[in-house]
Amino acid sequence: MFAVGVNSSEKDFLEAFNRPAEIATGYVGQFVVKPLLGYLFCIISATVFGLPTAIGAGIVLVACVSGAQLSNYATFLTDPQMAPLSIVMTSLSTASAVFVTPLLLLLLIGKRLPVDVKGMVFSITQIVVAPITVGLLLNRFSPHICNAIRPFLPPLSVLVAAICAGAPVAINIESIYSPFGVAILFLVVAFHLSSFIAGYILSGFVLRDSPDVKALQRTISFETGMQSSLLALALANKFFEDPVVGMPPAVSTAIMSLMGFGLVLIWAKGGKNETKNST
Repeated sequence: MFAVGVNSSEKDFLEAFNRPAEIATGYVGQFVVKPLLGYLFCIISATVFGLPTAIGAGIVLVACVSGAQLSNYATFLTDPQMAPLSIVMTSLSTASAVFVTPLLLLLLIGKRLPVDVKGMVFSITQIVVAPITVGLLLNRFSPHICNAIRPFLPPLSVLVAAICAGAPVAINIESIYSPFGVAILFLVVAFHLSSFIAGYILSGFVLRDSPDVKALQRTISFETGMQSSLLALALANKFFEDPVVGMPPAVSTAIMSLMGFGLVLIWAKGGKNETKNST
């Protein structure tokens, strides 16, 4: 988030707020399309794979949490001009998740889920607002420092992202090696893949007349396919008695990151080619 702030300006974020159609499309992908896909794979886990209902609940939990901050960095690497819009989308979904996530879980699996509102607000401030603000201020008042550190930020950000994704997997490695591990892995991969595709198709249909529709499709695909799986894991451990509920979020932390940044490697080249063609 600090790297995004260093490479952005206040004007970029103000312009992002002037795109309500794009923000609304991303929000629908995040809290309508994605939860429905989660519920679908919840049903598949029980009817096709014969897994415990707790596994399905874990998949729904992953589907109902807010977008991942990693989606902002994935967007930044693919389409830098879309990073502020991605941050606005993720921040909006994270802020409203305080109310929307418990409501979705109640509707889809009948689980009443109390959420620490103050804790989530503090997390948003700590993870998103503070580092971006520091980066923006540094870029505004000390551009020479930004120019000096900018080349080192991408590899450092990738290292930090890898640690954030790998740590939960290492902690929950026994769950992944359990008899349910392969089936859960398949379901989580299928869920994220369908979410990436759904976000791409949805935005392509709704925003088809936009001049930068391809960049928007990639951005909203990241927003729809990359969830705050760490939050889902924390909620599973805190509010569900059955520890099995935490298995899908634990697997999702790594799968979501690998798939998202795999798309970065593919789409970054496409974004550069589009920029060349437009110029």
